[in-house]
Amino acid sequence: MMRTKRPLREPVREAPGPKLKNYITPAGLQRLRDEHRFLMTRERPAVTAVVAWAAGNGDRSENADYLYGKRRLRQIDSRIRFLTKRIDAAEVVDPAAPRSTAAASRVFFGATVTYKNADGRERTVSIVGLDEVDLNRGYISWMSPLARALMKATIGDRVMLRAPTKTEHLEILDVDYTPIPMDPFREPPGAESASKTDSPSS
Repeated sequence: MMRTKRPLREPVREAPGPKLKNYITPAGLQRLRDEHRFLMTRERPAVTAVVAWAAGNGDRSENADYLYGKRRLRQIDSRIRFLTKRIDAAEVVDPAAPRSTAAASRVFFGATVTYKNADGRERTVSIVGLDEVDLNRGYISWMSPLARALMKATIGDRVMLRAPTKTEHLEILDVDYTPIPMDPFREPPGAESASKTDSPSS
C-alpha cells in the first residue's frame, strides 16, 4: 500500500522583534552624519581612485597598494553601513529642550546627574547615546547599569547600582538638563583624502 506524500511545510519564521531605538543628542547625530558624509563624498572616492590606479600596475596578487586599497574599501563600506543604520534608527532627544517641572526633576535620557555613594564620594555623569559615550567626560550610555539604576530617580532618592563586581547604594544630589557638549567629527589622521590631490603616479 503506497503512502501518500504529505505536503512540505514552510519553515516557521519568527516575526522580527521591535527595532531598538538609537536615542541620541542633536550634536551626537550631527557627528554621525558628518562622518557618513566624509566617508561617502571624500574618503571612499579617494581610496577608489588609488585602487583603480594600483589595478593598472601589473600583478594584483603582489600589488601592496591594490591589496591595501581593497581592504580599506571593505572597512569603509562596513562603517558606512553601520552609520546608515544608526542614523536611520536615531531618536533625537535634546537635553536642553523645555520640559515640565516634574520631568525636569527626574532622571531621563539627556540628564546630567550628580550623586554620591556610601563613602560620600560625589560624581557627575551625563546620560547619552551609545555613540556618544566618553567616560573621561562622564558621558555614560543610557543602557549602562549605572544609567539604568539612575533612571526616573529624583533629588533625594536612593538607588541601588548592581554591577557585575559589586552592589552600591547611591543618593541623587542634583538633576540638570542643559546642553551636553560633543566634540565634532574630525577627519582622522592618515585619511587618504587628506593626502595630496595629485595623481598617485606623480
